[in-house]
Amino acid sequence: MSRLSGEPPRVATRAILASAAWRARILALGLAGVAAAGCDESPMRAAASSAPPAPVAVTVVTLERREIPVTSVLPGRTAPYRAAEVRPQVGGVLRERLFTEGESVAAGHPLFQIDPAPFEAAVRRAEAALTRIEAAERVALSTANRLRALARVQAVSEQNLENAEATLRQVQADIISSRAALETARIDLGYTRVASPIAGRTGRATVTPGALVTANQSTALVTVTQLDPILVDLTQPSAVLLQQRRDVESGALRRPSADRATARLVLEDGSEYPHAGEVQFSEVIVDQGTGSVTLRAVFPNPDQLLLPGMFVRARVEEGVTDRAILVPQRAVLRTPRGEPMAFVVNAEGVVESRMLRASRTVGNDWLVTQGLAEGERVVIEGLQRIRAGTRVQARERATTGS
Repeated sequence: MSRLSGEPPRVATRAILASAAWRARILALGLAGVAAAGCDESPMRAAASSAPPAPVAVTVVTLERREIPVTSVLPGRTAPYRAAEVRPQVGGVLRERLFTEGESVAAGHPLFQIDPAPFEAAVRRAEAALTRIEAAERVALSTANRLRALARVQAVSEQNLENAEATLRQVQADIISSRAALETARIDLGYTRVASPIAGRTGRATVTPGALVTANQSTALVTVTQLDPILVDLTQPSAVLLQQRRDVESGALRRPSADRATARLVLEDGSEYPHAGEVQFSEVIVDQGTGSVTLRAVFPNPDQLLLPGMFVRARVEEGVTDRAILVPQRAVLRTPRGEPMAFVVNAEGVVESRMLRASRTVGNDWLVTQGLAEGERVVIEGLQRIRAGTRVQARERATTGS
């Protein structure tokens, strides 16, 4: 049995009370320390909340005006400069083909031979008819001359002389008609050798020797296509065309020629076509379905690398502007409505938002024509941490490259 348990009940109660008082004192001291700490921390928190936030570090570029060529990229399709569908002008049996499919031919090169025998016979008939009429002319001329001499001495009547002269004029008219018939027969004979009307490359023949062909039939015997030079039909939105004209009228865009422009092609595989072309024609009607106009450009094609029907993209030089302000593409943001905007740091180091007018890209930059001015500083890095009214610490980037 322990010593404590042997004490009287009054002593045990006194020990319990002393232990409880000790614990209460310790608890009171702890609460007082916490309260003191809380009193010391309140002023620090108030001071921290009243201090201005630290400026956000961003990178900016200073804008400057440049003189740059303005280009636009337009889609297009190649088309032959000339294409001739060769059809026979006389009917007959096709005797032979005089070319190799796919080869280049000169203008006038024979392509097909139609059986000429019936047309040779027609020429001979026309020659015989002309010979007969010419003989009749000599007789009528001799008769008319003799009657004129007799009429002067009144040996024949005036009626006989008039009849003889009328016969002579009729025979002379028949001679003209016979000569025309002979010329027609000779032309038809020449048409039996079907020739290429233009210089170009032949396509696939649609007939073989032995076939019966007719004059001006609906099916072409072959198509000859001129590939050098070659045409490229480009499409441009009519709104862009209107803006170009306004820029030219206002002086914002200078063109060496109002109707001509230089163009370069990018082929379907992404490579650049080595020869430059020229835009020579603009359609005067807007396509109601697409709202675009057609521009026609001419390109040299000495190697015949371009073939009709190829899809290409053309960089058309619209002119030169000396009012260009280039802004890196990463500095231009989009509003929820899709409008371009950028952040500008003013002289006080505060961010301002600007709505822009940027219609085209030049390399890795946007060409901005409205919303920014020369000498302003545009934010290109740190855009995620700022908004309008944010105070920033701007670090300059030397160039406006990407």
